[in-house]
Amino acid sequence: MTEAVQTPLVQATHKTRVFSGIQPSGGLTLGNYLGALKRFAVAQDNGIETIYCIVDLHAITVWQDPATLRQATRELAAGFIASGVDPARSILFNQSQVSAHAELAWVFNCVARMGWLNRMTQFKDKAGKNRENASVGLFAYPNLMAADILTYHATHVPVGDDQKQHLELARDIAIKFNNDFGVNFFPVVEPVIEGVATRVMSLRDGGKKMSKSDPSDQSRINLTDDADAISQKIRKARTDADALPDTPEGLEGRAEARNLVNIYAALADKTVAEVLAEYGGQGFGAFKPALADLAVAKLTPISSEMTRLLQDVAEIDRILGEGADRAEAIARPILEQTYDIVGMVRSRPGR
Repeated sequence: MTEAVQTPLVQATHKTRVFSGIQPSGGLTLGNYLGALKRFAVAQDNGIETIYCIVDLHAITVWQDPATLRQATRELAAGFIASGVDPARSILFNQSQVSAHAELAWVFNCVARMGWLNRMTQFKDKAGKNRENASVGLFAYPNLMAADILTYHATHVPVGDDQKQHLELARDIAIKFNNDFGVNFFPVVEPVIEGVATRVMSLRDGGKKMSKSDPSDQSRINLTDDADAISQKIRKARTDADALPDTPEGLEGRAEARNLVNIYAALADKTVAEVLAEYGGQGFGAFKPALADLAVAKLTPISSEMTRLLQDVAEIDRILGEGADRAEAIARPILEQTYDIVGMVRSRPGR
C-alpha cells in the first residue's frame, strides 16, 4: 500500500468550460428547448468544452416511480440529441453514473451553512406548508447542484432566472472553500442568462412559466407534439385585442403578447425589435398563423428525431455510458485533489 501523492494545490488554472443539467422529470416542452437545449447546441459550436448532464440524482429529491424515471432519463437524452447536442462534441451523461457528484456534494454539505440554504426560495416553494416532511435531499439540493458544476471546474453555466439563486450559492461555496483552505482551487462560476426566451411563459397565462406540471396541456407545447397540435395550441393561445406594437416598449403590460413575440424571436433567431418591425401594427389574426408555421417548421423535426432515437434504447444507454466515462475522467482527479486539500488520507484514490 503506497502513500497518496501530495500535490501542490494553492493555485489552479481554470480553462473555460460550460456545464449545465436538466432534471429527467418527463415531458420536455418548448420552454426546455428555447431556455436550455437550443442554447446548449449553440454553445458547443463556439469551440468551448461543453458538459451536459441529466441530473437524475436531483430528480429523486421527490419520490419517483423507477420505471418512469428510467424512461424520462432516456427521453431527455433523446431530446438533447434531437435538439442538436452532439455527443461526439459535447459530453452527455446522466449524473448517477459519475459518483464524484455525490461525493463532492457531501464535502459541500460541510462547507455550506444552514442559513444559506434556509434562504433558498425554491425549497420554500417546493416544500410548501409541508416543509417538515420534505426530504433532506430537497433541502440540500443546491449543494448537489454546486457539486455538479464544480466537480468539473466549470466556469460558465447557462441557467434560467429561476436557478440564479442556486448558482449564487455555488459561487459562495467555492469562495468559502477556497478561503477556508487557503487555495484558489474552485472557480467562481459565472451564470449565462441570455436570449429573448430564456423564460417561456404559459400559452394560457402570460404571468406563469410554461410547465409540464400545468394541468392544462393547452398551456404548453410539448417537444413530442405533432404539427397539428403545435399549430392548434398557438392559434388558441391567450392574447389581447390590440394590434402588435411597433417597438418593444409597446409590449409593457401585455404579458401574453410579449410571450408570443419572444417565442417567435427565439425560434427565428431574431431580436424582438426585428419581429415587431415586421409585424407591428398587425393583429394576432395574422401573427399567430405565422408563429404556428415557424414553430411547426422548427419543432417537428425534433419530435420526429426523438421518436427515432427512442426506438433504440440500447444506443441511448451506450451514449450515456460513454459520456459518463468521459465525465469521470475529468471529475475524478478534481475530486481526489479536493480530498487532498481537505486532508483525507487517500491510499486508494478513485475508490
